[in-house]
Amino acid sequence: MSTPRQQTAHVLYGVPHSLYTGIARCYLRTQGIGYTELPPGHPDYVDRIMPTIRRSIIPVLETPEGEIIQDSLDIIDHFEAQGVPYPAYPAGPLQRVLAVIIQYYGMQGMLRHAMHYRWTYREQQEGFLHSAFAARSGEAQAGKIMDRMNSYLPRLGITEDTIPAIERSYEELLRILDTHFTHHPYLFGGRPSIADYGMIGPLFAHLGRDPVPAGIMKVKAPKVYRWVERMTAPGLDVPEFPDYGSDFVPDDQVPDTLKPLLEHIAGEIFPELTDKLAFMDAAIEQRQPGDGDPVSEKPHQRYIGMVDTHYRGATVQAGVEPYLVYVLRRADRALAACSAAERQRVETFLGGAGLERALIGDRDYSVDRREHIEVWERRSPRP
Repeated sequence: MSTPRQQTAHVLYGVPHSLYTGIARCYLRTQGIGYTELPPGHPDYVDRIMPTIRRSIIPVLETPEGEIIQDSLDIIDHFEAQGVPYPAYPAGPLQRVLAVIIQYYGMQGMLRHAMHYRWTYREQQEGFLHSAFAARSGEAQAGKIMDRMNSYLPRLGITEDTIPAIERSYEELLRILDTHFTHHPYLFGGRPSIADYGMIGPLFAHLGRDPVPAGIMKVKAPKVYRWVERMTAPGLDVPEFPDYGSDFVPDDQVPDTLKPLLEHIAGEIFPELTDKLAFMDAAIEQRQPGDGDPVSEKPHQRYIGMVDTHYRGATVQAGVEPYLVYVLRRADRALAACSAAERQRVETFLGGAGLERALIGDRDYSVDRREHIEVWERRSPRP
């Protein structure tokens, strides 16, 4: 096993076409944090990183001090705790809760859009995709990996019945965001929030980079494509908004142009999110895991089962990934820090937007990450 690198900058292990690597990369660039990016095939990743995190997964950040941080959310939180030029968590409780929900939509709800446009249109994009995957894994393995990724579509609910709805959703989302980014450089104002970082994952790595969906974006939503450029540039790339400033919208207000996005998200994530939570409720009741038990039998397994649900009226089967709880619990924690009056204001707004069910709420379990592995977090030990 190789020894730790002698490094003066952070090392980000990832690849250009990775959705979750894109989130971490954008954050590091915005904050001006120096880093070197290496692929997961690099000997340091194979010999040191993977044995430590116990699975092949990206992104992973290694600090100059040798600390290893896996997952884009944890990478962001690591630097937020240290202090950064452009903090990503809004201070206002309403903006913060909504930012978490939008972040969840980008990181989980939009996997369907990202994977559909990458793999349903594989033939039209074969050369581009093969080049990307070969750069990571070599010519011999690229086709096999692409075939495996292609096979994930059914568990994401991507079928002949849902494809028309997915494509209508993508074009509707572009229309909504194009209007918003005409008036605001980022989702909640003058700097990226965790909502922007959640959305940039699919809107850069797949939808803003792969030829077919990127072409649609450029033609139908040039302001969205410009936001993608802005998010991937160093610092705040906002020449179109010279007098806007770098703060979030003041007084915990929600821009009017953002409200259609919230309605769009509510129409997308339900009843699927509700059905997935019900599946986890039943799994917890049946299995009675203890605090700290891994969420799945093997570290590389992200799904614990399939649930019958609906996407925009179409019947689908969808994989249940406890990671969604890890993301959305941040909204519950933001609410817990509110005064009674603030909580009432947030809950009233969520109800009006159709998003009240996006909160995990009063359940006796959550999901934590310990020693780089997702585990169940329980209020009381298993009897």
